[in-house]
Amino acid sequence: MARPFSLQPLLDLMQTRTDEASRQLGALIAAENDAKSRLQMLEQYRDEYAERLRNAAAQGLTLTTLNNYQEFLKRIDEAIAQQALAVQQSAAGTAHGQQHWQAQNTRLKAIDTLSTRHQRQEQQAENRREQKLLDEFSARKFFLDPDSDKE
Repeated sequence: MARPFSLQPLLDLMQTRTDEASRQLGALIAAENDAKSRLQMLEQYRDEYAERLRNAAAQGLTLTTLNNYQEFLKRIDEAIAQQALAVQQSAAGTAHGQQHWQAQNTRLKAIDTLSTRHQRQEQQAENRREQKLLDEFSARKFFLDPDSDKE
């Protein structure tokens, strides 16, 4: 009978941790993509608003209207700077998450290699036991019924 893999609880734990690291990495990647998308939207909105300013300036503006446009563009630029920082922080978090996942995956592979080796050894032992039984059965049959080989 095959012996169970003694490190199976550790293998199961490492699989669970790797799965969790994968889920966390997926969430980090999604958050980074969301932050990048928001940054892109802000930049696009800024470009559109700057175009509106150019069009309004071509038509002629009052000083107050020009100041309002400039103040709003300044606020959009601040929001873009904040969002760019958020993108950088999110990218750093994703990089950290990737490192964590790789470390967990490396540990899992190490334990899995041991498990595979154990299974292979157990299969070889089982094959040897079966071959021994077949040899014994053949030897008994031959000695108990020597004429059975003549047919």
